Parts: sequence; structure tokens; C-alpha cells
Amino acid sequence: MSNKKVVIIGSGIAGLAVAIRLRNQNFEVEVYESNSYPGGKLTEIRTKGYRFDCGPSLFTMPQFVEELFTISDKNVKDYFEYEKKEVVCNYFYEDGTKFKALANTEKFAKEAEKTFDVENAQILQYFENSKLKYDLTSSLFLNKSLHKLSTYLSLDTIRAITRINSLGINKNLHGLNAKQFKDPRLVQFFDRFATYNGSSPYLTPGIMSMIPHLEQYYGTFFPKGGMHSITKSLYKLATDLGVTFHFKSKVDEIVTNNKKATAVIVDGVKKGADLVISNMDVVPTYRKLLSNQKSPEKTLKQPRSSSALIFYWGIKKEFPELDLHNIFFSKNYKEEFEYIFEKKQVFDDPTVYINITVKNESNDAPRGCENWFVMINVPGNEGQDWDKIIDKSRKNILNKLSKLLKMDIEELIETEEILDPRSIESNTQSYQGSLYGSSSNNKYAAFLRHPNFSKSIKNLYFCGGSVHPGGGIPLCLLSGKIVSELIQKDFKP
Repeated sequence: MSNKKVVIIGSGIAGLAVAIRLRNQNFEVEVYESNSYPGGKLTEIRTKGYRFDCGPSLFTMPQFVEELFTISDKNVKDYFEYEKKEVVCNYFYEDGTKFKALANTEKFAKEAEKTFDVENAQILQYFENSKLKYDLTSSLFLNKSLHKLSTYLSLDTIRAITRINSLGINKNLHGLNAKQFKDPRLVQFFDRFATYNGSSPYLTPGIMSMIPHLEQYYGTFFPKGGMHSITKSLYKLATDLGVTFHFKSKVDEIVTNNKKATAVIVDGVKKGADLVISNMDVVPTYRKLLSNQKSPEKTLKQPRSSSALIFYWGIKKEFPELDLHNIFFSKNYKEEFEYIFEKKQVFDDPTVYINITVKNESNDAPRGCENWFVMINVPGNEGQDWDKIIDKSRKNILNKLSKLLKMDIEELIETEEILDPRSIESNTQSYQGSLYGSSSNNKYAAFLRHPNFSKSIKNLYFCGGSVHPGGGIPLCLLSGKIVSELIQKDFKP
């Protein structure tokens, strides 16, 4: 294959992945990034002796990261190491229930039987059903372009269609879970997996019950050096392969000629390209970079996924009962958090989950201290009074945690940083601060996502969480893979 030039807009995790893959296909690859650092949402904050991972806090399906080193003929251990977690997460309920979600499925089921009103066999059957849904649909919805006819002309797709009634697409996730389990605490537990793609368990289809399978079957992991080490390792791999990065370089326009992408304008300077890939959110890509082109309005106007309000707290104490990942359930939604959602339907959910990631390694916190990543899901930025929401949320979260942990948490905070939908939007160009692009609160949501290529402009492609197959580290990595495979076919010698 000839050394054609690729310009990638943005160096989020998908942009890094596709840069690595195309460099392995002998493309000349240049990445333009408006920030001074790579990684998009997957970055870090350092302050007063504490280090915080800013983006995703849970690492699943590491094989998609390792594959990038394998195809590059590099030893992954020279760049990146991670450990499998024996405990996926600790869960805390307001009635005093504590549940340790173990990575081993058999042990998980036994622990659930001891904690909840459920039989061991029911849990195992739920996971078996989750696996079935994943196995039937992953080839169609995750591994290939959903917008190419060839994807549907396969045995995997035919097999999925014949089993469509078992996928749960005509009922919502909460309804499916409530039918499966009579213990409301367990229903609440499995409802939470809707947040993995920023949706509501009361709106997203039951097929999303496949998500627990990813944790139980593939496991959950934590990288040595924190989540940000994923970004650092892929950036180093890309530079070692010869990818060129331009930071603090804002792309103002994608230039087209005769319905073909031919260049980008960067800080007023035209940069020629044989093909262009946008790792920028698809909405600002069209609104800002392709403003003179007809936009796919139906796609761009799809409701967005939830965003997040995150407090990064340096805590001057260690809490032995808190493991790396912890979830605190709220039942008093009406009194405590209803003001956040008001009339927004994006996360129409009478439950609020407080997600705390705790780290106390020497590189993350001073001796005897912990760093806390404290997150709740919130709607995207549509002009709400976020300062008021932040102030009220902070008080309610502190009251809840202090009550459950039996200690005044506020007096232990010695440093604080805050990320809200406004700053997520401005830092990462994610429209409305959405974490996962368009929402999955619709059984047709996967088909309504923007494809990984332009249907009207030749040599223009898209990757990242706002396009197919969706947001989160594994899916963003897969979007980079799908784009590289499309390009390989389109640019056959």
C-alpha cells in the first residue's frame, strides 16, 4: 500500500488506536489535537501531592489494548502492565447491606445468595443469558460497520435474527431485571449497568443485560500507574511507530473538493491529506468543521447520553473498608437528587449511584491518605444552573457518605477539583458534555448512531464514542479498528 497521508482530528483513545493501526498499514499519519496532551477524557490531574485519573475508572476487555501492540510487533509489557481484580466492586446500601462483587462467577453467585433474597442458580442463569445476548450480537453491533450491507450478509447476523425474541429488545432493562429478581436491592444492582453507556434502566432495552457478562467473563482490571497509563502507553507506541502529533493545534475546517475530503485548516493554515478521520464528537464536527456541508440532522439531533459530575477529593485518611471501586446506592432520590434531573428524560431514573474510585498508592496520594474520584451521573449541559447543582450535590453526597461511613468526610478533604458537563464539553468537545455520544434509551439507538464513514463525502471517516459502536474504552478502541478496516478496503492497491 502506498504511503498516503492521513490526518486525524483529535487524540482521544479511538484516535490513538486508529493512528497505530494505519501506521501499521504504511500510511503517513498526522494527528492534530487542540489540547496540550493526548487522551481526550482519559487524562489526569496532579495537585498538592495527589494524582487523579480524570476519565473512565474501570478497565475491561484489555485484549483490545494488547492487540495494538501485537499488530505492531511490540512487547506490551515494555509499555503497559495491568492486574486483574478479584473484587470488581464494593456496593453499599442505605439499609446497611454491603455486597462484595467477586470476579469469579461461581463465587459471585454464592455471595449474592448469602446477601440477597436470591438463589445461586438464578444468578448463574442471569449471567448465562447475558453471555448468550453478547455472543449473538457482538459480531453485528460491535465488531463491524453497522452501516455496510456486507455486515448483514453473514451467518452471525442470520443467527442473531432467528433468536431475536431472546434478546430482550422489546422490554426495558429494569422490567427485565424486576421480572428476574424479587429482591429490590438486586434489581437495583443490575439496573446500574445501564450507566455503562449513559442510559436509563427504565428506557434502555433489555438487551443491555449483556453488559454484566463483560465484567464476569472477561474480568475487570486496573493498570499499573492508573487509567492514564493506557493513554501514555498508546501515545508512546504511536510515536515509536512514527505517528506525528501536533498539540495545541486546533482544526478549524475540513476542506472538501468535489465531495471529497482533501485537507484540513489548522490555525489558519491548510494541511493537505489523502483522507481525514475525525475523532472529534460528530456534532461539533459537522457544526464547526463541516458547516458548509449538509448535515445528517436526524442523527445529530438524537438525545444525548448522560454526562457526569465528578469531585476529585484528596482525603487525609485511609478507609480499609473501601476497595478500589465502590458504589453507594441512594433510595431517597426524591429528597436528595431530583433537582439534578428536573424535566430531563435522558436519565429518568429514581436511583442515584455514587461511584467512588479510591487509590492510595504512593504515586496517587501522600502516605496515609487516599484520592477519591466521586461521580454521579447527570444530564448533559443544556444551560442548567450548574453552580447551584454542584453546590447542592456536594452537600448531599457528603451527607450520604458521612452517614454510611460513620465519619465527617468534609473535614477530611484537603484538596478538591471538580469536573461538570460544562468543563467536559469545553475540554473534550463532547457535545453537551455527553460521556457516550447519543443515548441508548431506544431499541433502535445502535442504528441511529453516526456511521464510521461519511455517506456523502469520500475519504472522510469517524471514530470515537459519538459514533458506532459507542462510548467507553473498549468500544472506542473497536471504532478505531472498524475505521482502519474500512480504509484498508477502500484503499486497496
